[in-house]
Amino acid sequence: MQSRDILKVSELNQKARALLETQFPILWVEGEISNLARPASGHLYFSLKDAQAQVRCAMFRYRAQLNTCQPKNGLQVIVRARVSLYEGRGEFQLIVEHIQAAGEGLLQQRFAALKQRLLAEGLFEAAGKRPLPLLAQGIAIITSASGAAIHDVLSVLQRRFPAIPVYIYPVAVQGENAAGEIISALKKANASSLNDVILLTRGGGSLEDLWPFNDERLARTIASSRLPVVSAIGHETDFSISDFVADARAPTPSAAAELLSPDVSVWLDSFIRIEQNLIRQLKNKIQFLQQKQALLSARVQHPQSRLNDFSQCLDNFELRLHHAIHKTLQQNQYRLARQAQHLLDLQPAQQLESLSKQLDYLQARLLREIKQHLQTHQQAAANLGKRLDTVSPLATLQRGYSIVTDARAKKVLHRIEMIKTGQKLQIKFVDGVARCVVESKQIDEAST
Repeated sequence: MQSRDILKVSELNQKARALLETQFPILWVEGEISNLARPASGHLYFSLKDAQAQVRCAMFRYRAQLNTCQPKNGLQVIVRARVSLYEGRGEFQLIVEHIQAAGEGLLQQRFAALKQRLLAEGLFEAAGKRPLPLLAQGIAIITSASGAAIHDVLSVLQRRFPAIPVYIYPVAVQGENAAGEIISALKKANASSLNDVILLTRGGGSLEDLWPFNDERLARTIASSRLPVVSAIGHETDFSISDFVADARAPTPSAAAELLSPDVSVWLDSFIRIEQNLIRQLKNKIQFLQQKQALLSARVQHPQSRLNDFSQCLDNFELRLHHAIHKTLQQNQYRLARQAQHLLDLQPAQQLESLSKQLDYLQARLLREIKQHLQTHQQAAANLGKRLDTVSPLATLQRGYSIVTDARAKKVLHRIEMIKTGQKLQIKFVDGVARCVVESKQIDEAST
């Protein structure tokens, strides 16, 4: 045989393991646990058997810690596993990832189907949820009278708000008759006028223990309840159909009690603030009314004071009447005097005298205006004479100047270059004329 056809045992087991793990998908296998071993490593080793065969199984620690089902010998289970082979002993085995009780598998299928059907009907819609009361006037608690849930709820209610009345409706919370008892208790709680909210609760347990709360009749009874229903079934990780249908879901019974009861210390603080505000408002109101009373008291007068006021007012009216009569008489007398004077003015002698006086006044005014007009023109003529005298050549000669002209041409000579040697000049002074002949001339260089 050629060497390449010979395999070592370890090589054979490796190939067999690889073939098994690649050819088989993850499987669900049902059987009974036997030969269960729990070594210190935390891994689980057991056999899964039925009436004809068995297979070795291994579940590693990190998977076992996450699993909620506690395996034990003789327990019928369903496992989710990968097919493999333990190379060290060449043993065919299953690597288990999840274990659940065999009965739970069927229950899970029934749970999922009911949840999907009720969801499609709209029983889980938030729009149909009833609001919880701000402060419950009576809480109906439907649970087992001997379970731990009722003690937890009552303890929390006593601590947070002991004044809330509590009415307990004891029922069985597991078993075949539990769903019927819970439905009956729900109807009784709804019929009572003492309640305004219902708490449906129980402690934790397996899916089979919690199964009454997945009953379809119970779900429809909760949905049609007149009062809002709070569901607190099992632990935080447990969910039931009742949780989805209820108006509110709490993870634990204690959390449900906190949801339904306000903190008494917060309410007391609020009451104290309200009381202080009311006291302050009442004090302000009383002070306002006292001030108003004082103002009204000040406005109230004694009858004698009112009579005195009326008497004084009457006297004022009398004085005003006398004054008005006197004033009217004076006006009439004045008007009569004016009319008499007007009649006198209309007589001819009086008119002639008046016109004569007016004529004298106008003549005097005319003479006065003529005299003033002549004085104004005389003054203007004098001013013009002074102005003419100022610009007159004679006035210039009186200040020491003279006028030089050519004796023949009678032309005024005002520059040196216009004069020639031997030329006859005529010089005009203020008081006479001189004639002379130019002997010489000299040009002033500074003026050129």
